[in-house]
Amino acid sequence: MATLTARRATVWLAAVLAAALTARLGFWQLDRAGQKTALQERILARAALPPLPQAEIARDEVIAQAQHYRRVQLHGRWLAERSVYLDNRAMNGRAGFIVVTPLLLAEGDALLVQRGWSPRHQIDRTLLAPLDTPVGEVSVDGRIAPPPSKLYEFDAVGGGLIRQNLDIASFAREIRVPLRPLSVQLTAAGAASDGLVRDWPVPALDVGKHNGYAFQWFALCALVIGLAVWFQLIRPYRSHRRDRRR
Repeated sequence: MATLTARRATVWLAAVLAAALTARLGFWQLDRAGQKTALQERILARAALPPLPQAEIARDEVIAQAQHYRRVQLHGRWLAERSVYLDNRAMNGRAGFIVVTPLLLAEGDALLVQRGWSPRHQIDRTLLAPLDTPVGEVSVDGRIAPPPSKLYEFDAVGGGLIRQNLDIASFAREIRVPLRPLSVQLTAAGAASDGLVRDWPVPALDVGKHNGYAFQWFALCALVIGLAVWFQLIRPYRSHRRDRRR
């Protein structure tokens, strides 16, 4: 009898711990969904604000994060010889490059501008489409964005025209021009047509995914509790009643 009682106590303890863990994970996923919903609202609110004056564009990372997704109007000069093609950047299911060119500002520093997407040659990735870059002072419209995302690369020594990733600090040392800790995704380039695609994707926040995970964790929690109640209470009680009727 003592052994049976100890075993039932162990099962109850395991069930309580499993239910508490799965419930906690469910609430954590709901919290993540709430955070991303709030982030989505901030992105929409920033996008609706008037264009940020060029003089107010951040020079440090903390302020830069608060300016992400703000519209901006820029005036400067393209450093066309410093253009970089970021490889393995898909758009609408097609492989290609994100073309990044620094824009030299009147203040003496520069911004990395994600000018658009260019398809990759199906056979030879080094065959790049011609890129028309205006000379002299230009005006461009865009939105502030985080620096281009980094992908896994086998060769950490990234250089040349075609690269896998682009680190702002390292690239600033390479071109010997200070770079601000953000980038701008181009939405218009004046009258010049450079043949690039600018169908920039909206940041994927996956709120529905977190709600789905929360449902799964809560369902598992309910299952654990239901099984514990069935095998530890209801089933023994029904067996006891049957035994008493015999």
